[in-house]
Amino acid sequence: MRKLSLICRSFTAASLTAASLVGSGFAAFGPMGSASPTTCVAEELWPQWRGADQNGVASGDHFPTQWSESQGVDWKVKLPGSGGSTPVIAGSHAYLTYGDKDKNHLVAIDLKSGKTSWSVQLGTDRGNKHRKGSGSNPSAVTDGKHVYAYFRSGDLACVDTDGNVKWELNLQEKYGEDTLWWDLGTSPLLTDNAIVIAVMQSGPSYVVAIDKTSGDELWRTERMLDAPEEAAQSYATPLNVSVDGEPMIAVMGADHLTLHNAKDGKQVGILGGFNPDGEKFFRSISSPVAVGEIIVCPYARGATLTTVNMKMLVAGKGDEAIIWFRDDLGSDVPTPAAQNGNLYLVGDGKANRGQISCLDIETGKAKWQVQLPKSRQGYSSSPLIAGNHLYVTQEDGVIFVVGPLDAENPALVATNELADNEPFTVASPVPVGDSLLIRTHDYLYRVSGKEK
Repeated sequence: MRKLSLICRSFTAASLTAASLVGSGFAAFGPMGSASPTTCVAEELWPQWRGADQNGVASGDHFPTQWSESQGVDWKVKLPGSGGSTPVIAGSHAYLTYGDKDKNHLVAIDLKSGKTSWSVQLGTDRGNKHRKGSGSNPSAVTDGKHVYAYFRSGDLACVDTDGNVKWELNLQEKYGEDTLWWDLGTSPLLTDNAIVIAVMQSGPSYVVAIDKTSGDELWRTERMLDAPEEAAQSYATPLNVSVDGEPMIAVMGADHLTLHNAKDGKQVGILGGFNPDGEKFFRSISSPVAVGEIIVCPYARGATLTTVNMKMLVAGKGDEAIIWFRDDLGSDVPTPAAQNGNLYLVGDGKANRGQISCLDIETGKAKWQVQLPKSRQGYSSSPLIAGNHLYVTQEDGVIFVVGPLDAENPALVATNELADNEPFTVASPVPVGDSLLIRTHDYLYRVSGKEK
């Protein structure tokens, strides 16, 4: 199945319409990443990893493109422990996780000063199975009133924005032990009334929705699929999607894409064939990205891209739901960004390391490519579209800026280095007003590019 380098099927441009609810400004976050007048309103809002639309796109036009340790850094703070979670933002604070002294921590950091407002312990740290990993790689999520944190130990907790723990539970004690070979990377997903966790591993695999107010289980769906050895394991994060106006959750891993009804978790669509030769080690790390009813799924350790019409998949069309497929481009770890009908990929394999590709989502054809400077350093964080540029983070904390994105031939416009170049930077940059938050191995920076 899917052995051609490029397979294309047509679909309407109208299916690519998506809300632009991300980044800063007075933003509301609804159940499916769309604006809602009934939900939380905050001065700053980056509610979950990859932003409200989960597309890696910041709202606003004015972001720094150049900075260094001596110029353009508003503040930096040394973090007391280890972790790779991308900060999330609500109101005047950023929230991130770390492990310290054998304990999991959730911390609130004041965006203006960089000072810690509070830190709470949430179970026992169980990280560091992989040199790039930790027990605190999953990013928290926030609805502006509460912050929900998840750790490799299985601990999941709800903490209000004053630092009061509202409820705690441990998924592994409740549903079965962790059988991942490496450190957990899956982040929780925030819906209108629930925190959704996808557990995809060799042992008990499932998708579960936890009531965000009470901590009670709303639904749980088994997801044991026919995938060999490590291919059964996934570090990808599920997505909020909508098909024919119905809220659904897309989950990628174990050689399959599955779609679940957001209300009860029932599986309503499934596509296999991502591993036709039964490769044992096709674990998935890069998450899919969805725009409207179209979802792009990186797989095969960065060797393939499969784009699917979810409406057709729910209708039972199977392989016919595939819009296009490529086996000459992909991304193993960084999750793609998507905006204005374009898909942005960071190549991180031996052959394409540092190759930035812009593809037309409708056809899968490349519009342009930029090769970043050759380096032994890899790429584990995901790209951010901010203003008219793409921000790409190397594992030593160097951030490359590519653009302008509306140019016929974008180029590398800046290379930004900070003092903390210890491996491994795996968190993604986050927009705050007209500045960026950058989590390196040991520090959290706020950079505006402006002289003090």
